[in-house]
Amino acid sequence: MFTGIIETQGILKKITSQNENMVITVSSSITGELKVDQSVAHNGICLTVTDIEGDQYKVTAIKETIDKTNIGKWKEGKHVNLERAMKIGDRLDGHIVQGHVDQTAKCISIKEAGGSWYFTFEYDASKNNVTIEKGSITVNGVSLTVVNSAQNRFDVAIIPYTFEHTNFGELKEGDTVNLEFDVIGKYVSRLFDLRNA
Repeated sequence: MFTGIIETQGILKKITSQNENMVITVSSSITGELKVDQSVAHNGICLTVTDIEGDQYKVTAIKETIDKTNIGKWKEGKHVNLERAMKIGDRLDGHIVQGHVDQTAKCISIKEAGGSWYFTFEYDASKNNVTIEKGSITVNGVSLTVVNSAQNRFDVAIIPYTFEHTNFGELKEGDTVNLEFDVIGKYVSRLFDLRNA
């Protein structure tokens, strides 16, 4: 379980194929605090630490993860947003995040707005995921508030701190991001679908 509050960023040092899986080596300032078998969210994807050496650690992404996220587009040298699982008793500063990506979206617009930025994302509405105005959304692991919600797109407003301390500063129009929709909203939507089936 995560909160969508990014602790730090990691650098993708090495990406290799292993049958249908990807083995990813990450360098990070929190590596020394990690242990094997620990869950860490990488751009919102919950991955298990499998090996640690110095300031680098390895995780493995299986085909299911590769098919449903943007991980197959990751490149060595790029930054990923990192968050360790929350501790029981900690403040929940973001919202409840599972680290299970629902689908990807494309960044279709970035607008600077007097010291902040508006990012617009478009996604496939046929998967029945929805956003609501002022609701929660996780974009590349970052807990954000939806503005300008539409059927298959939404905006988020990014403050300078988030822009500088996550990989939002590297995002460009046309880039693909990971989305995790609000878990409560997903249950409500599913119950509604079942009642109308």
